[in-house]
Amino acid sequence: MTKKRNYINSQNALVLTGGGARAAYQVGVLSAIAKFVPRNHGIPFPILCGTSAGAINSTALGCYASCFHLGVKKLEWVWKNIDTSKIYHNNAQKVFGHIARGMFASFQADYANKSPRSLLNNAPLRDLLNLVMDFKRIDENILRGYLSAISVTASSYSSGNSISFFQSSNIITPWRRATRCGQPSQLNSEHLMASSAIPMVFPSIKIKNQHFGDGSVHQLSPLSPAIHLGAKRVFIIGADQPKEPLHINENNPHPPTTSTIAGHLLDSIFADTMSSDLERMNRINNTLKLIPNEQRRKVDGLKHIDSFIINPSHDFNAIAVNYYNELPLAVRLLLRSMGITNDSESSIISYLLFEKNFCTELIKLGFEDAMNQENQIKHFLNLYPRPHAH
Repeated sequence: MTKKRNYINSQNALVLTGGGARAAYQVGVLSAIAKFVPRNHGIPFPILCGTSAGAINSTALGCYASCFHLGVKKLEWVWKNIDTSKIYHNNAQKVFGHIARGMFASFQADYANKSPRSLLNNAPLRDLLNLVMDFKRIDENILRGYLSAISVTASSYSSGNSISFFQSSNIITPWRRATRCGQPSQLNSEHLMASSAIPMVFPSIKIKNQHFGDGSVHQLSPLSPAIHLGAKRVFIIGADQPKEPLHINENNPHPPTTSTIAGHLLDSIFADTMSSDLERMNRINNTLKLIPNEQRRKVDGLKHIDSFIINPSHDFNAIAVNYYNELPLAVRLLLRSMGITNDSESSIISYLLFEKNFCTELIKLGFEDAMNQENQIKHFLNLYPRPHAH
């Protein structure tokens, strides 16, 4: 029996941002939205755009676009049963062996075939992606009309550009703007590995003749891929969260540590560009309203885009400190050597805490945040029950 495709004619896009283990929050929001969608329907977002860990979540949805409920259920199962060993090597021998090999590599001659250096080795993630994702289903869902387009954004360390690898049902002209471009591709696990390679934490990935890292690094316009792929309504699950001090009553006279500063840099990479891009889009929308309808067609390259963003209601870092001791001992020792403990204010812990209890709490938070905005989400996505035709 063919599933209904009520939503494929819409131009709704889902934009998922990055953030390592924090991306579990996105699954909670999606789980709530699944409750608003009839069970026999496909995905309510024909256009999927993801960056970093958000690229992994969006691609997983693309693989199961014909049944939104099934895709969300499988995604939730993976995140609720995750542990760090499935994402990166976490025993002492491999953790410190990886660092030692990187140090010795710095003494090699320039002509030697060197491996990319990083704090951790996320080779297990590649095995997990190839195990749980059937990338051939993306093409099938596009051909069957359940999916319109999907993109994965990565940052090129070679050129300094933000590159969005995309698959699409229509002939979409590859775009090129200042520091960003769109490139048609057959998505696979290497694109996801590249997009989610948090700078300095995970190794860069070579695709063809370029080296890539986390897609958030050079992504000055995170809404751009969705708009180029035809979106007119963009639903965003963001990462901008309230700051909750770990020690509220403590007057800390000391300057921030290196690890705290590194955490702030990561937070800026993953959250700040989305806020500025939304502001820019709203200014364009307001400007277009001032232009008479007959003149708008002459405004090249600009169109009104509706948006809805849902951000976390609680600080991930404050939640992460409660689960710090669930990290493997070798990882805790490595973090301690960098000045990061459960008492530190560095947000790096929340990026690396791929443990099921922490991820399950983020899923619960995402679900609750979305349910608290149920009516607004239903209205934006037009998910109210439709009257039956007589």
